Amino acid sequence: MFFGLVKGDSKPRLRGKAIRSVLIVEDEPLIAFDNEHVLEQAGYRVAATVEDYDHAVSVIEVDEVDLVIADITLHGDKTGIDVARHAHEKGLAVLFVTGACPVDAHEMAVGCLSKPYLPRDLLGSISAIEALMRGDEPARLPQRLRLFS
Repeated sequence: MFFGLVKGDSKPRLRGKAIRSVLIVEDEPLIAFDNEHVLEQAGYRVAATVEDYDHAVSVIEVDEVDLVIADITLHGDKTGIDVARHAHEKGLAVLFVTGACPVDAHEMAVGCLSKPYLPRDLLGSISAIEALMRGDEPARLPQRLRLFS
């Protein structure tokens, strides 16, 4: 399974049935650990959990990643927005998880999940993104999720 850009389209398209591999980009250790645990328990492969731009880009370049879950604030000079731009250029879907969704998030991400959120909201967000990217209407959206279609 992989994401690819459809000519003339700025949103990645999911090819296949499901998101399998996720990159977590989060600088808060407890949130990063919780996200990793929830995703692994739900059957997702966590490609990596990183806290800065350089490590995120390294994983994107060498590992098969279906979805990037990125906070905005990261360690170092670059932000989750920079990670999202890089991932978007590679044709990957991005879900921001942050307290304040960037104004231009729709240009580089599929959606934005507002912090704080529950584990079921994270999983529900991924399910909604899968449905959206297959061309289906998401069945139910978590209250804190904003999708860009």
